[in-house]
Amino acid sequence: MTVNDTWLVAGLGNPGERYEATRHNIGQMVTDELARRIGASFKRHTKANARTAEGRIAPGAPKLVLAKPNTYMNTSGGPIAQLRAYYDLPVERIIVIHDELDIDFDTIKLKQGGGHGGHNGLRDTAKALGTPDYLRVRVGIGRPPGRQDPADFVLGTFSKQERETLPMLISEAADAVELIVRDGLTAAQNTVHARA
Repeated sequence: MTVNDTWLVAGLGNPGERYEATRHNIGQMVTDELARRIGASFKRHTKANARTAEGRIAPGAPKLVLAKPNTYMNTSGGPIAQLRAYYDLPVERIIVIHDELDIDFDTIKLKQGGGHGGHNGLRDTAKALGTPDYLRVRVGIGRPPGRQDPADFVLGTFSKQERETLPMLISEAADAVELIVRDGLTAAQNTVHARA
């Protein structure tokens, strides 16, 4: 019997071109970067309402199943739970990458479990998995300026200034996922949080 060394890495976002470049979709931007690194492309999964790409960061490294739910953000949990069941994974092997209003732009925080902070994608994922104890790569997008509605802010595109550093932010979030898989959460936190 082979050991299951698979990790499910889900990037949250909304489907379709209209949302591709929005703040709410930064989780999917990170999964795109990870797919580029492992030389895999996203395909429709036969048993889950998601597109997935599979591969290893390096020979002998754990297998990554990168996932982008085909559903809208508020119903992200179903496809993630379907993939968890298909690959028979413990919740500790699930990493969700998402945008985070309560963290400054250009900052990444890692944690396991906790509340959803009003993030409907996280709320639905916890509900579908039956636990909030999955791992999270929280990519800071900052608070909306002035009195702008947070809902409008997250569905807006990055500012010109933000776009200049966005590739580096996406790359560092992808690095964070690799660190978690390779070294575990605590070691990854020590490395990533020291940069903040």
